[in-house]
Amino acid sequence: MELVSDVASFGGRQQRYKHTSHVLSCDMHFSLFLPPAAMRGERVPLLTWLSGLTCTDENFVQKACAQRAAAQHAIAILAPDTSPRGEQVPDDAEGAWDFGLGAGFYVNATTEPWSRHYHMYAYVREELPALLATQLSDSAGLDLTRQSIFGHSMGGHGALILALRNIDRYRSVSAFAPICSPLNCPWGEKALSHYLGSDRSAWAQYDSCSLVREADGSLPLLVDQGTADSFLEEQLKPELLEAACADAGFPATIRSQDGYDHSYFFISSFMDEHIAFHALYLN
Repeated sequence: MELVSDVASFGGRQQRYKHTSHVLSCDMHFSLFLPPAAMRGERVPLLTWLSGLTCTDENFVQKACAQRAAAQHAIAILAPDTSPRGEQVPDDAEGAWDFGLGAGFYVNATTEPWSRHYHMYAYVREELPALLATQLSDSAGLDLTRQSIFGHSMGGHGALILALRNIDRYRSVSAFAPICSPLNCPWGEKALSHYLGSDRSAWAQYDSCSLVREADGSLPLLVDQGTADSFLEEQLKPELLEAACADAGFPATIRSQDGYDHSYFFISSFMDEHIAFHALYLN
């Protein structure tokens, strides 16, 4: 694993690493913020951020202004990339931005040609934590027994499904403008039909609304959605998640934020609140 960059930020260190991923069969980058407490030798919990369509591991690091609150609450933040990368990795045949490179949808693909590389679910759930545990947890002061997860848009979808399928691993989950039901929106239908095939019953394992209704237990869940989001009605559909939580008796806080759109202006406005939310359960 190669340390690509390491800069000071709010008393801590913002780092970027490169490594060879065996799960994705390519080289990958991820970003890691270590708060001042970790620099002092304290053990700190890990909060994983999953980004949205077209993003890399760097968008969140540069635009979300998460380091300040993470430093205050003594929380490390891991930001993976959003898809496998490299010339050998297949992309959307028409070069569309909502599928392929930058759009891994945090699933394990089962159909060709995607199944060789597109295993972002396993990458986030298994390979990255194992990499941190073996190569960074001691030197960086990471306490991997305390983990939570959050994300935006496609990454909000990823955070929700990872948390709902691994309630024993994550202490809390939150999302900004998540794709709440890939089974019921154009983005999700395009991605899941390509990655998983035409059998819609195989898609349910990656649909937050389906998972909520089948969840064995619960965990703290927070969702923020801007009312001026241009993707709200067609792609995001938070009302479906709200209904699923109500039907299942799953405790969740789903908030509408008046006038906010889908951008990092929205994310940065409520980032401090989300990190404080996770700090309640991580510290």
